[in-house]
Amino acid sequence: MILLVGVNAKYIHSNLGVYCIKSYAEKRGITDAELCMAEYTINQSVEYVMADIYEKQPDMIAFSCYIWNIEFITVLSRELHKVLPDVHIWYGGPEVSFDAFEQLEKYPWLKGIMMGEGEETFYEITKLYIDGRENELAKVHGIAFRDGENIVKNCNRQNMSLDDVVFPYYNNNIDRLKNRIVYYETSRGCPYGCSYCLSSVEKTVRFRSMKLVEKELQFFIDAKVPQVKFVDRTFNCDHEHTMAIWKYIYEHDNGITNFHFELSADLLTDEEIEYVSRFRPGLVQFEIGVQTANPQTLRAIHRKPDLTVLREKVAKIHKNHNIHQHLDLIAGLPYEDYASFRDSFNTVYSMEPDQLQLGFLKVLKGSPMYESRDIYEIVYMDMPPYEVMFTKWLSYDDVLHLKRVEDMVERYYNSMQFQASIRYCVDKFKTPFDFYEAIGEFYHDNGYFCVNQSRIQNYSILLEFVKKRTDIFNEQDIEIIIQMHVFDLYARENLKKRPDFAKIDNVKNKNRLYDFYKSEADSPDYLTKYNGYDWKQLLRMTHVEQFDYDILNFVLGGELIKKECMVLFDYKERNPLNNQAEMVNIDIHI
Repeated sequence: MILLVGVNAKYIHSNLGVYCIKSYAEKRGITDAELCMAEYTINQSVEYVMADIYEKQPDMIAFSCYIWNIEFITVLSRELHKVLPDVHIWYGGPEVSFDAFEQLEKYPWLKGIMMGEGEETFYEITKLYIDGRENELAKVHGIAFRDGENIVKNCNRQNMSLDDVVFPYYNNNIDRLKNRIVYYETSRGCPYGCSYCLSSVEKTVRFRSMKLVEKELQFFIDAKVPQVKFVDRTFNCDHEHTMAIWKYIYEHDNGITNFHFELSADLLTDEEIEYVSRFRPGLVQFEIGVQTANPQTLRAIHRKPDLTVLREKVAKIHKNHNIHQHLDLIAGLPYEDYASFRDSFNTVYSMEPDQLQLGFLKVLKGSPMYESRDIYEIVYMDMPPYEVMFTKWLSYDDVLHLKRVEDMVERYYNSMQFQASIRYCVDKFKTPFDFYEAIGEFYHDNGYFCVNQSRIQNYSILLEFVKKRTDIFNEQDIEIIIQMHVFDLYARENLKKRPDFAKIDNVKNKNRLYDFYKSEADSPDYLTKYNGYDWKQLLRMTHVEQFDYDILNFVLGGELIKKECMVLFDYKERNPLNNQAEMVNIDIHI
């Protein structure tokens, strides 16, 4: 029996590569008895995974290798070789495709490495092992292997038609992915040459035919898969392909499935933007790689976006409030120093993305950036994921400061749990970057990075920071932020216990509040989806909070007005873009 192994970063992930490879082999006649698949995560112990593989008693083992799992797989395969010394171990995947010869020299327990696309290569190797003809490996294109004391590297394999890739989710495979992210591809390659990306190696794009794509999209829709994440590198590089897919998912929307796309916003046409404006909130989400706003850096990494156009396109999408937009930045690129990155951060932040991903350059083997690493004096970690440590423009100290900014952005912005509080705090600083830099230093100076904080603790630390920064915040600011904290907390959940910093009484006149709920139980104006509940049940299932300011208006983009307001938080109705309760100011004449 041959064992195909995928090792994921987290349980919620799945390995599209091994699913496609196994499905292709099955279509070519390899049976389940001859080929099995196993998935693990890097969070499991090597001992557990090793024991599980050993008990399967495979005759050959093949690992799918990426930057996030190669260290785990290296240790695992080395130890497996000790307990299964006669079992051939193979690697494949992007992490080993560009230096196969060196990998085989470095790791003597490896039999071979599959380079490039794996479907046909893996099938041919599998067939040789099943037939007992593994001495004929020289016939297989796209591999390097150990032949006695020698290492042999065969010629490269030609890319296959994408229509020949077998859809991997039939035959009950989708059932294995319950509560996990489902990945899907309709194209391979990328027409753009971004120097940090492995997709730049293959500048042509191959598309899967729409006849197959529509059938597969319908499978996801019928199965009510929560999210389908397209792995196409620049999804919208072809207008007809893009529109065909968007039209299909719009016309067949099941009200549940969300589709995630990586795209270039500056390439979006007016027709495409107008069309997606019709989508229900939550049908799609966009991940948009901006990477930098520095023109010299953009030229160096072979990107040519018009940032003015990109900003306009992002704003048009944002205007309709129906699509989650995730914008990316990369620190450590050529010609970008700390001040330049601050400018890039503020430029992207001003676009008001739903999430802002601050990542760090990874110098990937096989990428143009890898070849230029000495020219740009990029020093990066030798161990995966080969992340930048410093460059001639950005010191290691700078990188450490940006790491703190990254943590604060994840904690306070991308979590979507501090909408009112963070907007108010950020507005007090000269730029958004300055706020995240300042609170990052506060966490560092007080040792808070050393301990995992709960959500309530994150609120408390932010309040502590505000109270310490008397050069920026006054007593009125502190009182406003406390109320905003309460607003943000109840926007996410109906708290069972009020935080220590909140007032004990959420409304001044309980009788008026009870009258409101009694009226809603008899003849609802707001709580129309709570039929059959009495007023006491409505009181427990929703929440009303009294504020001295119109915080809801502020969160929706308006001014912060001093005005006594009652906000109703309805937890049955949630915003699909941020999962917040539906909120409305109500007049109950207190």
